[in-house]
Amino acid sequence: MRPAYLELCESGEIETRIKELYAMLSDCELCPRRCGVNRLKGEVGFCRSSAKLKVASAHPHFGEEDVLVGTHGSGTIFLSNCNLGCVFCQNYDISHLGVGYEVSEAELAEMMLELQRLGCHNINFVTPTHFTPQIVAAIKIAAERGLRVPIVYNCGGYESVQTLRLLEGIIDIYMPDIKYSRAESAEKYSKARDYFEVCKSAVREMHRQVGDLVTDERGIAVRGLLIRHLVMPNDVAGSEEILRFVAELSKNTYINIMFQYRPMFKAHEYEEINRTVKISEYRKVVETAVKLGLWRGFERI
Repeated sequence: MRPAYLELCESGEIETRIKELYAMLSDCELCPRRCGVNRLKGEVGFCRSSAKLKVASAHPHFGEEDVLVGTHGSGTIFLSNCNLGCVFCQNYDISHLGVGYEVSEAELAEMMLELQRLGCHNINFVTPTHFTPQIVAAIKIAAERGLRVPIVYNCGGYESVQTLRLLEGIIDIYMPDIKYSRAESAEKYSKARDYFEVCKSAVREMHRQVGDLVTDERGIAVRGLLIRHLVMPNDVAGSEEILRFVAELSKNTYINIMFQYRPMFKAHEYEEINRTVKISEYRKVVETAVKLGLWRGFERI
């Protein structure tokens, strides 16, 4: 399957999208926080990012979902900073502390091309939300130089539908988290009380654009929606309501129900999440998913 962005590059429409996305930085409304700062003049909002693109690392990643990793890995590019404030973040040095270095759009494009040369099956942007304009500009440059692999938008799920609509025809695979259904937890652990309502609207838009996950003859993802849900201690996430939403969206949704929670960063300050997840807690979430008719993407243990 031909990557979606090539058509927009060939028609010239991607130039219009880039201009519209960059315009949003002058009174920043890229994400639902709508901080209103002028990032083009160096001002920063919640994500602590100016208009200068900042990358933490770029490398083939073999720890992602099998449908992304294949045989040669997912070409993962970690962007510095984040529009969420998760107290248990496993990549807190990147997302909270801003570890990374500034690069130009052309340099980001070269990273993408190098990952393709290494055989990676896709380009996987991790926490891309706050750098969407720069990423799309880099995709255009890379496509003109021969990029031909799918683009993965690997995000925390706290996305603006307005911004996502400007990504239609550019992103091949959307990979959002759905972290919480409970407003209290979203506020307490990620500083985003409206998380679930915002996330549901965003995921519906993603699904409208790309549909259920499609794989090629090798079993490698080429287009579609892939959802992640992290099981948390004491069900602070409210997993059942999340799974009900996903099942209503499509029972063919590929959802990775993750068993990897560890009390990282500041999680030790919150007694209810200061431990790993019990196998019984994970199994309960998986059993709920199965009862709701979901079947793709998760392990039964």
